[in-house]
Amino acid sequence: MPKVELHLHLEGAIPSSAMWELFERHGGEPSVTTPEDLVDRFAYTNFAHFIETWVWKNRFLNTYEAFEYAAAAVARHLVEQNIVYAEAFFSPTDFRGFGLGAAELALAIRRGLDQVAGTEIALIVDLVRDTGGEAAIRTFDQVAEVASDAGVIGIGIGGSEAEYPPELFTAVYRTAGERGFRLTAHAGEAAGARSVWGALRSLGVERIGHGVRSVEDPALVDHLVDHQIPLEVCPTSNLRTGVVADWETHPAQALIEAGAMVTVNTDDPAMFHCSLAGEYDMLVARFGLGLGAVRRIAANAIDASWAPEATRQRLHCDQRRWWSSGAAEAR
Repeated sequence: MPKVELHLHLEGAIPSSAMWELFERHGGEPSVTTPEDLVDRFAYTNFAHFIETWVWKNRFLNTYEAFEYAAAAVARHLVEQNIVYAEAFFSPTDFRGFGLGAAELALAIRRGLDQVAGTEIALIVDLVRDTGGEAAIRTFDQVAEVASDAGVIGIGIGGSEAEYPPELFTAVYRTAGERGFRLTAHAGEAAGARSVWGALRSLGVERIGHGVRSVEDPALVDHLVDHQIPLEVCPTSNLRTGVVADWETHPAQALIEAGAMVTVNTDDPAMFHCSLAGEYDMLVARFGLGLGAVRRIAANAIDASWAPEATRQRLHCDQRRWWSSGAAEAR
């Protein structure tokens, strides 16, 4: 199926072969001696451990050339999966310690993405809530200067959700919205329903990154359903980071059954050992959804995307053509 992905972190989507290449360029380290060792490092006991591993992995992305190489590798991998349109986060403040500027980093990523045909990738700057509201404003201002050339269309906040609530970022979201940037925020992942309410009320977001813990507040679920606010749900990610205990208790099924506008995504596929096709398979295998529901969720991703209207129309046509071919039933 031609697929659309809306919640993908570029730094967490680097294929293992490319990650090993970057690791070797960096000089490696004694605890990791094979590509298999590197893959094995991407296993986590909880969300905090995942963040710790994310920081460890970032040391191998310490030049603009590394980001250009990584971006091209990610784009090629999307093409291989028939992901024809994606909106990918990048987190420039995580790399300031290497002397990498936010604007230059965005342009390096775009140079890498532009090397690959067959998929369209728009960028969302993750302002990384752990750095605080004032730093988020500085990062946004820097990226905004090159947004047109770099293809940056929106902003988001990832990181330590419970420690840095949405209300700290009201100013930067207001400014970004006034300047025409699209708005999303991680919420309802490592923190509960209150975080989602904060993102909606204080930040005015158009989409919610993750949002699975919205089920803790029935009034919030009703609001999400009534207003059809898109949720960027990442099922396998939630299990890998310990946000959800198991497939049987995963809130995605309840949100889908309630009528929420759920989209399915991978988050950090290289770090969570998952794929977008695999996430769709899980909708059937784990949640028991029929092909009609799967088709609706795939279409949700197009409708919730920030692609131009002409692009959305084309994506819908491509998906309808695939479904009408009978390929899904045959599979």
